[in-house]
Amino acid sequence: MVEGLVMRLRSMVGAGGAAGAGPKRLGDLRRQLTECAEARGGEVSARTRAAALALTYLELDDEARHAFLRLISLEFGPSPVRVAAAHEAYQQAVGTERQWDAEAALRDSFRSARMRILTQFNAIPQGVKFLVDLRADLLRYLDEDPELAPLDRELESRLAAWFDVGFLELQRITWNSPAMLLEKLIQYEAVHEIRSWSDLKDRLDSDRRLYAFFHPRMPMEPLIFVEVALTDHLADSIQALLDESAPVFDARRADTAIFYSISNTQAGLRGVSFGNFLLKRVIDDLQRDFPKLRHFATLSPLPGFASWVAKNPRELAADGIELDVAQLAAGDWARDSALARKVNPALAQLAARYLTLAKSSRGDGRQPLDPVTRFHAGNGARIERIDPLGDASPKGMKKSFGVMVNYLYDVDDLEHNVETFAREGTIAMSAAVRRLARRNPAPS
Repeated sequence: MVEGLVMRLRSMVGAGGAAGAGPKRLGDLRRQLTECAEARGGEVSARTRAAALALTYLELDDEARHAFLRLISLEFGPSPVRVAAAHEAYQQAVGTERQWDAEAALRDSFRSARMRILTQFNAIPQGVKFLVDLRADLLRYLDEDPELAPLDRELESRLAAWFDVGFLELQRITWNSPAMLLEKLIQYEAVHEIRSWSDLKDRLDSDRRLYAFFHPRMPMEPLIFVEVALTDHLADSIQALLDESAPVFDARRADTAIFYSISNTQAGLRGVSFGNFLLKRVIDDLQRDFPKLRHFATLSPLPGFASWVAKNPRELAADGIELDVAQLAAGDWARDSALARKVNPALAQLAARYLTLAKSSRGDGRQPLDPVTRFHAGNGARIERIDPLGDASPKGMKKSFGVMVNYLYDVDDLEHNVETFAREGTIAMSAAVRRLARRNPAPS
């Protein structure tokens, strides 16, 4: 994709770029950025400048890309002098007929040159994808360079506006879909690795459905894959769902749809919410094809469970678990049936507390620490059931000691659950999970 974009940009601007960013090169970059920020000339000139700037960026090495992004972040923010003058004018205009014009001028003063630069990339071929990939670079540098945060906040805000779920297109993926798209599915699957083409074909069989969300400006770049199994029960084992030797279920008998893998594909969209009710669109499509479906649920991982327990080892003792974190992650205990019967109920209690009580340190402190819970609670689901040994693979043991979770999407309750979660941080859960969370409360 990058090679194709480079060729198209070269055809627009007729130039190449340099790999490094020495003093002279940084001066050239600063000049190009300034010209973009000032938006000189008409639409054709702006398009050509943006194409030249994008081509320059793509042909820089990693160190020079970092320097490029620092230039934008540090030198192209709002003008403090302009903001101060606009604020003073607004204060003087409050209560007069000039107030609303002054308010508009104050808002405009906060619009940075960074935003004008970023917006101009929209005019180039695959400009939205270019910005998504640019933010993926930015996020890599951000951990070691906090001065990039202003640029990241503005770019995240811009991408959030462009990638709301209302703008996304839902498509069903089948075995007859373009090979390039199927290859991307194998590449992007982030939850349960697709081991072979045979494995992929099994996930596209008659008792399965696979959907992808696309942005109109990125027609061959899926943003999210959703994999669904049609069945007659609430699944509690991912190994059973992914068993290629299992007989194909008669989808006409299905009353339950299990969302067993949801993969975000674009690193540059990290932290960008696609909006509420994303899975509701999948549910609507399934109900059209299978009117007998009554239950919609997930079989989901707990990606941060083991690391949370490692940071809170007293929680193990509170539930009477005598194994340490390393022993639980190794998984040998699961092959001892007597030990597993003792450990699994205790892990279910511990997982219930993790899901309902562990909170993220970001924001207002009401958001769940677990990212999967944040996603499903934000989309209106409730925590329905906890499944010990739901994922007995080495990866499942390492991440969550084998525990998985069923989130249930009750269509009648979605809107209420979304609103209470957004307003109060309240996570909907079944009575059974609520009881588990209350047992043997551990010391804080």
